[in-house]
Amino acid sequence: MMSLLRTIRIRISGQRSGRTRSMQRLFHRTCIAAVLLVTISVVAQTLYAAGGGQTKFRRISTQYIAALGNPDASSGNDAQLWGLWPLDPGPRGVKLNRYPSLANSGGLAPARWKFDETDWWLEEHGLIMEQPTIPLPPGKYVVTGTRKVTAVLTIHPADSRGDRRWELDQGATLYDVTHLACRSARYIPAAVGGSCSPANAKQAAFPVAPGGAMPPVEGCTKQDYAVLIVIGMGVED
Repeated sequence: MMSLLRTIRIRISGQRSGRTRSMQRLFHRTCIAAVLLVTISVVAQTLYAAGGGQTKFRRISTQYIAALGNPDASSGNDAQLWGLWPLDPGPRGVKLNRYPSLANSGGLAPARWKFDETDWWLEEHGLIMEQPTIPLPPGKYVVTGTRKVTAVLTIHPADSRGDRRWELDQGATLYDVTHLACRSARYIPAAVGGSCSPANAKQAAFPVAPGGAMPPVEGCTKQDYAVLIVIGMGVED
């Protein structure tokens, strides 16, 4: 009987250990953990209160900005190259090892977005993502990196040359509001008419460490983007 009990305990322990490892993997595969939402809610309420009568903000379902710029800068140009994911693209993504199925389906992902073999995106776990909406519409966005800083990002309308300026308030830098755990990169053919396929991506290069550079892919030119979490939007009176 004691031997049987020990066997049962070992099996239960093993099951618990397996469940624990599964939960840990699930946590690491999720760009935004539920516990962070509490922090976001608190900082958002603080920012609303601090806004006074200047600009009103409304809370929104979490969105994501793909941003380019000097991490140490608080303002800059070329925001017309930035993009917006209205929905978290991670859970809607396709694993690299499922790329053949994606290609055979005519590029239609299970989440109903269309894959473009000449312009595609990867995230930190090696998931092929849908493209963000580019350019990011002008307006005021409450952004955070879920660390210490929450700030208002202003995207200005395009000037006569098509350039859109961006700026963060309160002296925040782009790095301050970058969610380091989320990595993203855009891949396009390195040569006109060349091949740039997810099939050439090395799965062993994933997951990418927080703050790390996304891996290169043979035949592709890569552009890393910072990911900002959007928790509010400015509204007109």
